[in-house]
Amino acid sequence: MRYPEKLLSPDEKIITQFRPHWSRIAREGLLSILVFVLVILIAIQGFSWSGWVIVGLVAVWFVIVIAGFIRWWTTQHVITNERLIHRTGLIAKAGKEIPLEVINDVTFTQSMFERVFGTGNLLIESAGTHGQSRYSDIPDPERVQSLIYEVREDRKMHMESGGAQAGVESPASQLATLSRLHDEGKLSDAEFEVEKRKLLGGS
Repeated sequence: MRYPEKLLSPDEKIITQFRPHWSRIAREGLLSILVFVLVILIAIQGFSWSGWVIVGLVAVWFVIVIAGFIRWWTTQHVITNERLIHRTGLIAKAGKEIPLEVINDVTFTQSMFERVFGTGNLLIESAGTHGQSRYSDIPDPERVQSLIYEVREDRKMHMESGGAQAGVESPASQLATLSRLHDEGKLSDAEFEVEKRKLLGGS
């Protein structure tokens, strides 16, 4: 499931997108194996109540495993040249966006077990109303941390340049983006005024 391009702004491009690490559904995988083995054993024994037990096991498998797989499959982490996006849900959906220019710090953590399997956690500190955002089961979190820093610096340089290079976002477009972020509460009044002065060439 890819992030819908219709939800991107005119000059926004997806840098990368990924789901949580496969270890997120390791429990569901182990449960599937256990249920399969139990169903085979019960079927071989041929008890009078075997059919009902098998139906019960399959029902439990469906509720736990399929629900967990759907949660994993529909969870998206997206990094664009303008923001970080986290979305989850198939029918009832939830999401969070963090503009790159308000990110102050990105920290990754890995336990010994997580390092072996190439997964970990990210803690993103940002200005304004965002505060701290923690994301777990991130594949190769150190690489993702470096990528966020890289696109954040590119975004700041782009905004400070005023879009002077050919083919990049114009100052008017950048100002419209800032206004949208301010209206959505993603930039405080003070942050909005600072960024607006930069675009307009003020002090």
